[in-house]
Amino acid sequence: MTDQPERPVEASCDRCKQTRPLFLYQPDHNMHAIPVPCEWCDRDTQPLLCSRCWGVERERELNAPMSADEQAATEFLLGLAANTGRLIRQAEADRAECEAIAAVSTTRED
Repeated sequence: MTDQPERPVEASCDRCKQTRPLFLYQPDHNMHAIPVPCEWCDRDTQPLLCSRCWGVERERELNAPMSADEQAATEFLLGLAANTGRLIRQAEADRAECEAIAAVSTTRED
C-alpha cells in the first residue's frame, strides 16, 4: 500500500466524449420533500465526467427549479421545523422556571 493519493481514471467522458481524468458525478440535493420525478435521482447510474462537464452538471443541478408542489411541501416542513424549535425552547424555559420555583419553595420550607 502506498501513501500516494489515488489518481483519477482517464477515459472517455460520458458527456463530451473526450479522454480526460474522470470523476463520478454524485448529486448533492439531499432529499425531496415529496416524491417527484428528478433527473438526478431517476438515473440508473451516475455519469463519469471530466472536471469541465462535472462543473456544468453541478450548475444545472443547482439551478434546477423545484415544482410548485415540492416548493410548498418544503416551505411547510421548514415552518414545521421552526415551530418545533420554538416549542422546544419554550419547554426548556418553562422547565427552568419550574425548577427555579421549586428551589425557592424548598428554601422557604426549611
